[in-house]
Amino acid sequence: MTTPDHGSTDAERHAQGMRVRREVLSDAHVDRAVERTTAFTADFQDLITRYAWGDIWSRPALDRRSRSIAVLTALIALGHHEELAMHLRAALRNGLTTAEISEVILQSAIYCGVPAANTAFRIASEVFAEGDA
Repeated sequence: MTTPDHGSTDAERHAQGMRVRREVLSDAHVDRAVERTTAFTADFQDLITRYAWGDIWSRPALDRRSRSIAVLTALIALGHHEELAMHLRAALRNGLTTAEISEVILQSAIYCGVPAANTAFRIASEVFAEGDA
């Protein structure tokens, strides 16, 4: 991972973000997102690619496994179920095991609430049953 150069251009940060986004979420996922981009959503797609992926996910102080743990916890806490399913797949791509993900969800039960963890376990079970996560 490289440190994002805040003196870099938007185009360079976008390219870095697209590389990281593809590595974390998969080419297929990113290709689908790009295909669904409309004039209405284009600015948002650019924003998340440059900032979320080009700046934040590219920082070297946390590895991708650690970032996945933080993201899973935040998504569980906030009830962002669609994003949770996507980031469960990403967590597996980033090297977390299903046992480690189970521990993250168990930990979230204490700090985010049992109902949130219950839903997260259901979503994780569905994602893991897909087999190609």
